Amino acid sequence: MSVPFWQRAPGDTRVIVGLSGGVDSSVTALQLVEAGYQVEGLFMFNWSEDEAGRCQAADDFDDAAAVCEALDIPLHRADFSREYKARVFRYFLDSYAAGRTPNPDVLCNREIKFDTFLHHAERLGADAIATGHYARLAHDAHGTRLLRGRDPGKDQSYFLAAVPMAALERTLFPLGETYKTDVRAIARKAGLPVHDKPDSTGVCFIGERDFEGFLRQYLSGRAGPVRVSGGALDGRTIGEHAGLIYYTIGQRRGLGLGGVAGASQAPWYVAAKDLDTDTLWVTQDHDHPELARTSLTTAEPHWLIAPPQLPLRCSAQVRYRQRAIDCRIEAGTDGGLTVHFDQPPRAIAPGQYAVFYEGDQCLGSAEILAAGHSELEISASA
Repeated sequence: MSVPFWQRAPGDTRVIVGLSGGVDSSVTALQLVEAGYQVEGLFMFNWSEDEAGRCQAADDFDDAAAVCEALDIPLHRADFSREYKARVFRYFLDSYAAGRTPNPDVLCNREIKFDTFLHHAERLGADAIATGHYARLAHDAHGTRLLRGRDPGKDQSYFLAAVPMAALERTLFPLGETYKTDVRAIARKAGLPVHDKPDSTGVCFIGERDFEGFLRQYLSGRAGPVRVSGGALDGRTIGEHAGLIYYTIGQRRGLGLGGVAGASQAPWYVAAKDLDTDTLWVTQDHDHPELARTSLTTAEPHWLIAPPQLPLRCSAQVRYRQRAIDCRIEAGTDGGLTVHFDQPPRAIAPGQYAVFYEGDQCLGSAEILAAGHSELEISASA
């Protein structure tokens, strides 16, 4: 049986780093070089052209090449756009068409970075791969554990919770102990040419763009009424939307509902989407019962630990930027789970992921199928 890479000397370990041309992955490569690993870079082309017809990935590749030149390490390149469109983007579109809000970053990690990319790196002779994620891995006699990144404001374990443990066991996260505020200073001190490059945002590998306009290139939404839930205007139709696929539960921006007669100047939020009637329900109540459901159901879970005995007490996080909330997990239907929260998380959205934690350790994840009953529904049926 071969010795795990984390038990070898760095000088005997060949690591291929996923370089995006950004500062995080560049500092990842820098730290591995300084630690004495045999380091090489691999740039992934996973999307072809941006809206203007110019390949943004070409600019990022140039930045990755400049970093590798500064670090004196080789740079490989690979085109995974076919795999990305088949395994991530197709599911992404199907989910939106079904009224869900998918998380492409979770899918991209599971299907591309820690599968297609990993296997390609192994064919190049890698003992391990490394990425610029802010997360930590702990290895001991009991196996490997995924832990939150040290920086609570940047922790990205949420996006890694659907990755197979076998892939995580072949991975290094050098930024796991690093705070984001220190990364640019490290890059600047080392003279890396991307030290002041802005962080990328937007959809995984697709980047920043008019998201509704982007979706319209692939999906056609069905128009329907916008109605008010709660307050003095309860039940009133105040507009028309272009399609429920363009909205997510809890959404505040981009609703186009300014100046509604009889309403205050407070912001509007998406409270619910009725797929049967194509109705978009909105509210000005930040704490509306529809946005504060105390349970959810999931698809079959992916565990990063031995499948636990249920029911299980732990905590769960339903969106990347939200905090984890204490909960009880029970067995659901069709191999899924039912999660009951001690306090309601805000705006549970089908298609997102419930990620489970015990302290800093990530236990696993499951795609959210539906939110539980709201207080309005419970009182109406009482």
